[in-house]
Amino acid sequence: MISVLPTPSLALSGALSVSLQGLALSFGLIVAIGAQNAFVLRQGLRREHVGSVVLLCAVADALLIVAGVMGMAHALGERPGLARVLALAGAVFLAVYGWRALRRAGQAQRLQASEGEKGEKSLSRGAILAQAAAFTLLNPHVYLDTVLLVGSIGAQQPAALRGWFVAGASSASLCWFGLLGFGARFLAPWFARPKAWQVLDALVGVTMFVLSALLVRHAWAG
Repeated sequence: MISVLPTPSLALSGALSVSLQGLALSFGLIVAIGAQNAFVLRQGLRREHVGSVVLLCAVADALLIVAGVMGMAHALGERPGLARVLALAGAVFLAVYGWRALRRAGQAQRLQASEGEKGEKSLSRGAILAQAAAFTLLNPHVYLDTVLLVGSIGAQQPAALRGWFVAGASSASLCWFGLLGFGARFLAPWFARPKAWQVLDALVGVTMFVLSALLVRHAWAG
């Protein structure tokens, strides 16, 4: 019997596809009007410890994603039937999330973050990072998104491609927080416009529906 090994081009194509799925999923979940994003934007406007704040938020997300993928991979390895259930549950969650994003697209919202009043005392790096950690880790949704949802979807990827999925999902956090922090002065007026968030929410909604359909196909094929 002759076995056919995947060519390097096919292997690279599969890795890029999985990485893009992780990127799109994580980006769709992280882009929202919330306290953490407003805090990062505010630090960018004030130009205080921006790099440290961006790094902490991105690293925290990456660690939670890794923990989720590794933990869920172990659970799915012991319970093969659980993979289909989680895939279908994830598809339903993403469809609901996408529907909510499309509903938000029809509403006027804006992300506002003040630079702070003149003369306001600057906080130390440690105090700022403590606030960033609180905004990141005390939000229960972060565990639902990164550990459970992203983790369960990443764990269903082939073992050789899970690292690519994690890299794609983690890079979404790094790019988004970096954009908010270092591009704050240019992006703040844009984010203050409701129309911008309506367009962004529409894109997120469509992306979530596409990912939901991919999960349904994965569960059906499995």
